[in-house]
Amino acid sequence: MDAASPPPVGDMPLNDTAANDAAANGAAAKDGATPQGAAPADIAWRGIELCRQGEWQEGLYWLSLAAGAEERGSELPALFYAYLGYGVARYQKQTREGLKLCRRAVELEFYQPEAYYFLARTHLLAGDRRAAFDVVERGLRVDSTHEGLSTQRVELGERLPPMLSFLPRRHALNRWLGMARHRLLRRHKRGAGQSAHAG
Repeated sequence: MDAASPPPVGDMPLNDTAANDAAANGAAAKDGATPQGAAPADIAWRGIELCRQGEWQEGLYWLSLAAGAEERGSELPALFYAYLGYGVARYQKQTREGLKLCRRAVELEFYQPEAYYFLARTHLLAGDRRAAFDVVERGLRVDSTHEGLSTQRVELGERLPPMLSFLPRRHALNRWLGMARHRLLRRHKRGAGQSAHAG
């Protein structure tokens, strides 16, 4: 499989514990399997709504059902990939697969701010704040009023300009100098805090 392409969603079932927890709790327990005659997209939207309500384990169970019921040629909503990607990254520690799925969501619907939101959160789970910041900025250009993206923007803070403006931000020298600056600023803040307590 091409490393740049997302993994087949049907190959990403929930682990046994997550699936059992979801099946034992709430709406998923009523059927225990894919509802007969239900379209994969409808199942996916049920999973998305459950995740939006904070019921992530149950929601991921339904998203996995949608992935398993996906038929050749059928279309799943772009947000299916965003929620499944973030879910497997957060709850199954599969950040690499999660990032691929979230990127797929952005590719399918570049105008969907929620897709950027979950891609940014997944980048944070992977420990890549720079990438998260870039994604948040892109998402806010799509929808400057999106509450989740705006909150993330505040949490990530202002991005300082590159140390060497004549070089690209991602140039190795700028990245090295940026990390050194970050360490110095953090040390300065720690020292200022200790001085304030001492006073």
